[in-house]
Amino acid sequence: MYMHNISRDNLEIASKQLWDFLKPYLLYLNSADLEQVEIAFMQMVDAHQEQRRKSGEYYIIHPVSACITLADMKLDRDTLIAVLLHDVPEDTEVSLRQLEKIFSREVIFLISGVTKLSSIRYQGEDRYAENLRRMFVAMSRDIRVIFIKLADRLHNLETLDALPPEKARRIALESLEIYAPIAERLGMGKFQDKLENLSFPYAYAQEYKALVEEVAQEYDIRQNVLEHIQKNIEHIFEEEDIKNIIIYGRAKKYYSLYKKLGAGKTVDEVYDLIALRIITPDLATCYQVFSLIQSHFEPLENRVKDYIANPKDNGYQSIHTTVRDIETNTVFEVQIRTEEMHEYCEYGVASHWSYKQKSDIETHSFIDTDRFKWIQDLVNLGKEPLSEQEYLQYVKLDLFQDQIFVMTPKGDAIRLLEGATALDFAFRIHQDIGKHASLAKVNGSPVKLSENLKNGDLVEIITDKKQKPHRDWLNMVKTPSAARTIRNNLRKQGVKLGER
Repeated sequence: MYMHNISRDNLEIASKQLWDFLKPYLLYLNSADLEQVEIAFMQMVDAHQEQRRKSGEYYIIHPVSACITLADMKLDRDTLIAVLLHDVPEDTEVSLRQLEKIFSREVIFLISGVTKLSSIRYQGEDRYAENLRRMFVAMSRDIRVIFIKLADRLHNLETLDALPPEKARRIALESLEIYAPIAERLGMGKFQDKLENLSFPYAYAQEYKALVEEVAQEYDIRQNVLEHIQKNIEHIFEEEDIKNIIIYGRAKKYYSLYKKLGAGKTVDEVYDLIALRIITPDLATCYQVFSLIQSHFEPLENRVKDYIANPKDNGYQSIHTTVRDIETNTVFEVQIRTEEMHEYCEYGVASHWSYKQKSDIETHSFIDTDRFKWIQDLVNLGKEPLSEQEYLQYVKLDLFQDQIFVMTPKGDAIRLLEGATALDFAFRIHQDIGKHASLAKVNGSPVKLSENLKNGDLVEIITDKKQKPHRDWLNMVKTPSAARTIRNNLRKQGVKLGER
């Protein structure tokens, strides 16, 4: 959100224009809550006064832009108040203690949580790692802290052109390495896409320019063909009397393409360069639409993924299928989901935290503790006596690594990082099973504890009370939590980990 028409010469005029701009986004609030947000807005304007950003615009535009991002998701009153005031304690003479006299404890906690994160910068690993620790602790206490931080970061990325190139690149790199993966893990696809698209041109300027030049013509060709295909699909739905369907092309995702090409694919092998999304009114229509797509186009072998029946770890649900249009000889991807699924695909866990579900906010009953266990794992990792370099390495490994699911003999699904071993699985079940693990059985066959697991494996751990962790085990595990438990056990045995 970038508001070019807001006055730069008169604060009173600018603040009135901003409130008039913001208010329509807040009409889902009741009158009492709207009044509280307006009080926060006036407090924010009074605190920041004539402060300017590097672009020359009034600073107050920034918190309003971040607030609009969250209001667009219909987040609750306290989150909106906190995002308006999130920079006040650090950047103005108004202290957190003064704000406590006006706003609730919940609002103050959210402001405090975000304020502690504001110094995350690439200015030495010690400072950077410490602020990451703070961030995961704050997230574990109230996930809305990261919603505010992501909205704050999005507007900062939209105004990177006002910063010196090197500073802009540092912020962009941080966004790609930390914030975009966090958004992905929370299922917030819209945030992830925006963070990546805004960061890529500044983090890897030459690579971005070269990629755009390479694929621009291909994008245009495929887009024109896909518009023709879309009309054909709409005609098919009319003939079948399928109503209330929304079809649109997915936005360009240059950074996603950059990663795929870096993994060895060619542009011709990237079938979702341009994709169609089909939003249906209900679940039954999803599968009806899927069947029609499969029958009217040529399905590619092994290119169907039913994330409705088997959701991704972050809660994402959709049917993906890749097909060929015989008439134009064009291969394209189709994603099919309901309106409710689409909302979750866009906003992830934040879609559950809307104003209309305030009762769920108070109880936190919607949170799947296993799904978000990674947050607590990173909190626990921050308590370990690791060097800052080791800590950052583990954090990035945990955030970037893909997930797999393996099964226990009782049929329970266990989430692990891709590349995890049987020993990782043992410690994931229970640390006592892990430290006494002697052998594993994968799909009924005996294997070493260092065996890498695959999606869907059935894993059983054989234990021996005489077995104890040894130093080589640190090279056998991929997950930070397993490595942490092994280190603790080795220390209890008197093993000096610094020795080789």
